[in-house]
Amino acid sequence: MAGSGRIPDAVLADMLHRLSISVAAGIDLRRAWASEVSRVPGRCRPAVERVASRLAAGDGLGEAATATAGAIPDVVAGMLLVGDRTGRLAEVLEETAKTLTRSIARRRSLRAALVGPAIRLVVAVLAIVVMIVVSGLSHGPDGSPLDFLGVGLTGRAGAMLFLSGLVATVAAVAVAGVSTWRSWRDRGWAWDVGRRLPVIGPAAVAAEAAAWSRAASLAAHAGVGIGEMVDLASRAAPGFGCDPARVEDLLRSGRDLPETLAATGRLPRAVIEAVAVGEVTGTTAEALDRVADHLDEAAVRGFAAAVQAVGFLAWALAACLVAAVVIRVVATYARMIQDLTRTP
Repeated sequence: MAGSGRIPDAVLADMLHRLSISVAAGIDLRRAWASEVSRVPGRCRPAVERVASRLAAGDGLGEAATATAGAIPDVVAGMLLVGDRTGRLAEVLEETAKTLTRSIARRRSLRAALVGPAIRLVVAVLAIVVMIVVSGLSHGPDGSPLDFLGVGLTGRAGAMLFLSGLVATVAAVAVAGVSTWRSWRDRGWAWDVGRRLPVIGPAAVAAEAAAWSRAASLAAHAGVGIGEMVDLASRAAPGFGCDPARVEDLLRSGRDLPETLAATGRLPRAVIEAVAVGEVTGTTAEALDRVADHLDEAAVRGFAAAVQAVGFLAWALAACLVAAVVIRVVATYARMIQDLTRTP
């Protein structure tokens, strides 16, 4: 997360949590933010200082965060805009800090789940390297090196060629992975593709929908207009961004809010149903808050299942590599024995 000038999520979560306490206690936001400059790591200070200067010039926190050129993620800046416009900044700061903390926990769980399979995968690769080296030292009845893997790689030269190809592959995957992650983070093509994948897709959609619902709930609590509520929620959850102008046009045409949101084709059914219940009972803000909690829980369950699935796939890949090597070695020696029995 620190790449490309972004403030790491862990640093941002801690900072927003402290700010929520300060603002709730009545401390001036500009003073509270200025005190954070000395607390953050050195690489983050330029961005924090830019926000401080914008606050001193009279900008709101959301506007100042938006102007950091990506140092503060757009999703976070969108939530801070909700706080600016609704007057519920302390609550928004705390809720955003909690959201970032949950996101950090999910990533840590994923990494922890992958450690074991990754170790097994490395062991499998080392076993292949050893077999390539050993094959160069072993010879068949005709005196030629035994090719245990059947790919023409034998001896130390073959092992080096194999490792070179493996390093190039890992480097290419790493580059593609970074590009994919940035696209996902910015709600680009990776988000469009990923949300359609099994397990991880529904979890990502639930997390994004929870962010939209949470922001819309805060806006509704503050009594802002529907167009502004949709605009603020869309800034907090870009993956479900709705055009406020179109929403207002649909409302003026005689549709109620649930019909209008459904017509945009952007939001999941759970959110629209919550809005429908809220409109009937006059508790739209509360209904959105409840569905946000439900969607957060669904996202956690989905990401946990995704972690287990990825761990199993990595384990299965390592097992297949080892099995393939064993089968190939057995087949090679069986062929040698068969050739020897046929020799007159």
